[in-house]
Amino acid sequence: MKKGTKLYSILNYKCPRCHEGDLFVSGPYKIKSFQKMHTNCPNCNLRYMSEPSFFDGAMYVSYAMQVALIITVFTALNILGFAQLWLIISISVGLSLVLIPITFRLSRSIYINLFVKYDPENRSEY
Repeated sequence: MKKGTKLYSILNYKCPRCHEGDLFVSGPYKIKSFQKMHTNCPNCNLRYMSEPSFFDGAMYVSYAMQVALIITVFTALNILGFAQLWLIISISVGLSLVLIPITFRLSRSIYINLFVKYDPENRSEY
């Protein structure tokens, strides 16, 4: 993955402007702090939450990711011949719960990358 691309920033949870600073304070499976984000980028000082409730839109991204996961599980189990409804629901709910930290972080990373462009020379606050 090449630095300077949106995909690099999204998958590595890096600042969308400089691709150096981390978006999140700790690792994804530290249960008490998986959702904690830095207020500003430690490298370029970009304010991550540019306005109150900025990341509310990330809920729609997360919803789309969950729907894609459930459709994938449903399709895979049907192709493999395990089309019982209870099995599909159980696996979908189980995977959704296990992947909450990942989908939460990915949705926020995708959402902020929609609005901020890569500009490693910019050191302003916004």
